[in-house]
Amino acid sequence: MSTEQPSIQISFTTDDVSLEEKLDNLPTHSGVYQFKNSEGKILYVGKAKILRNRVRQYFHKSRQLDPRIALMISKASDVEIITTDSEVEALILEANLIKMHKPRYNVNLKDDKSYPFIVITNEPYPRVFVTRRMKRDGSRYFGPYTDVSTMRSALKTVRDIFMIRSCNYFINNEFIEKKRTRVCLDYHIKKCEGPCEGLIPQERYNAMIKQVAQVLEGKTSGVLKTLEEQMKSAAAELRFEEAALYRNRMTELEVYSSKQKVVDMELHDRDIFAFAAEGDDACGVVFKIREGKVLGRRHFYMNSVEGKNDSEIVETLVQRYYLDVVDVPSEIVLPAVIENEGSIRMWLSGKRNGRLSVIVPEEGELAKLVAMTRNNAKYLLDELKLQKMKREEFVPHAVQSLQRDLRMKKPPRRIECFDISHFQGTETVASMVVFEDSKPKKNDYRKFKIQTVAPADVNDFASMSEVIRRRYTRVLEEQSEMPDLIVVDGGKGQLSSAVGVLKELGLESQPVISLAKRLEEVFVPGESEPVFIPKTSSALRLLQQVRDEAHRFAITFHRSLRAKRTLQTELDLIDGIGKKRAKELLEAFGSVQGVKFATEDQLKEVVGEKVASKVKEYFGEAGE
Repeated sequence: MSTEQPSIQISFTTDDVSLEEKLDNLPTHSGVYQFKNSEGKILYVGKAKILRNRVRQYFHKSRQLDPRIALMISKASDVEIITTDSEVEALILEANLIKMHKPRYNVNLKDDKSYPFIVITNEPYPRVFVTRRMKRDGSRYFGPYTDVSTMRSALKTVRDIFMIRSCNYFINNEFIEKKRTRVCLDYHIKKCEGPCEGLIPQERYNAMIKQVAQVLEGKTSGVLKTLEEQMKSAAAELRFEEAALYRNRMTELEVYSSKQKVVDMELHDRDIFAFAAEGDDACGVVFKIREGKVLGRRHFYMNSVEGKNDSEIVETLVQRYYLDVVDVPSEIVLPAVIENEGSIRMWLSGKRNGRLSVIVPEEGELAKLVAMTRNNAKYLLDELKLQKMKREEFVPHAVQSLQRDLRMKKPPRRIECFDISHFQGTETVASMVVFEDSKPKKNDYRKFKIQTVAPADVNDFASMSEVIRRRYTRVLEEQSEMPDLIVVDGGKGQLSSAVGVLKELGLESQPVISLAKRLEEVFVPGESEPVFIPKTSSALRLLQQVRDEAHRFAITFHRSLRAKRTLQTELDLIDGIGKKRAKELLEAFGSVQGVKFATEDQLKEVVGEKVASKVKEYFGEAGE
């Protein structure tokens, strides 16, 4: 690979301000910068202590950039700046923006699963249950649990040991005084102590919940000590039944604790990070260790890592992991020194409300733990590569049938299909859907607003030409891979339009077909008659599925644009209604018709008395 930098011409303009002018006027605050291309798509997100110095470094001719970043800069036509009050705020904002937008030139983590948490609610008599949604209401969350069996074991343990309520009532003193409910079966079988009827004092119930939290944090030694003291106290006062209850809780807790692997005899709370990389892919692993025991492991697959140093990969992994995790230990152990260690430490210290140490061990037990974590990462990365190889080797039957029926040189594993949608020429749009190995790949779907065809022309052929040109011009610019097969919805005319554009772009050999709706006829370039594909063939069913999905996607986009236009032309006529208020009204009443028939009092609650009066006046006149 050549390391020569592409030439950078800072002559693009956005919003009447050139990129060069923006660079000259950058602030000296901390913050986040986002490089964007001419279409406004975010290419790269970074953070800086001094934005002016950091961003301008990308354009110094004397600085040797990584080839990947140099390519990104050559495509940048705008830079957007967000200033923050501190480096820590910049760090958090950068991590959130990367997670949200997944820019092409950042290291991206592909862990998009929604993992469950165990929550202890912020109530007078808290509940304990599983959730996948975090609310900022003062409740405490434990997790996320990547292994559901581990989560179920933890939840079962606390329910077996502690008599916590399982009902969904919000119980407070008023609820108890008004006797809203009676004790349920759990009370009679000794699974709950009846807080709904006030049979257990709030202080005692919350002391038990505190012990539940300690168990979920993996800190069982303190709970065992407390239970032992309670058992001895009860036995000394001849409360033998209560003492037996504490003894049984201790036994169950010791069994639960013994199942967790001990890796640190010093009984520290730590998170151990490591990664393995090969080519453009990597896998990061985090081991969660509490009181010397491994409570769980979480892994992240990463892409776009080629050319990145260890420090950048580790820092990205740490940032992304702690965005979701609420339980921050007193130590984090890393395989490499990170550039922004001070900011990371400040952020995590604030998150845990206590001091935090960042350790990069070179030898000793901690280095062995990092090596163990790295071995896990390598195993998972090898597993990912094996899965990719199996996917590459396996070709679905429908894809094989399509290759045979179209007499293609290789199986059409990736199919891109286009459809045009409009209403009498207005709001003309196009859709592109993608199927890989006969399955939809929705992340790769694209939608287009037709720009070069006048509404009065109603020209589907010209619209198809435009969307094919826009799509594959961009593919060539980004040096992305072409699909194995292009499908256009329509007959010979749409096919000719697509073929003509592909020839202009130098893509004459690209396989392309059209599928006509009326008789489900398949046309190929250079043939006047359709290709015969049996009606019962899995190949034809696959093409129909692809075409129908493209049609659905286009129609949905078209209808959304028409709905927006209807909303704008209707509500924009009302004095005092802008985009923001129109959106508020639509969200409150569901539609323009809902706004029209709402009472003035209902409207006042949303937009105030003055505007509500104007809305009623407008629709009153419109209805006359």
